Amino acid sequence: MKDEEKSKAYREQHLQFLAALRKSGDIAMNGRFLDGTGGLVIYKADLYEDVLELVKKDPYVQTGARNYEIHEWELVVGEGIK
Repeated sequence: MKDEEKSKAYREQHLQFLAALRKSGDIAMNGRFLDGTGGLVIYKADLYEDVLELVKKDPYVQTGARNYEIHEWELVVGEGIK
C-alpha cells in the first residue's frame, strides 16, 4: 500500500474494476489478504504485456494508492481438485 487514504477513497472503484474483469474472463480469481496488507489477483492472459495493460487500468494503480508486482505462474492442479 502506497497511500492508505487513497486506498480507502478508491476501494469501491477498484472492486468494481475487478468484478468487471472477472465477468469478462480476464481474471480467474482475486481476494484480499486477511492481514490487510493487500491482495492477490490471478489474471488469465497469454502475454505478460496483456496483464500489465490491465493492471495499469486498475483505479488503485492509476491513483497511486497501491503498488503491484506481476509474476508469471504455471498452474498445477492436484488430484481430486475440481
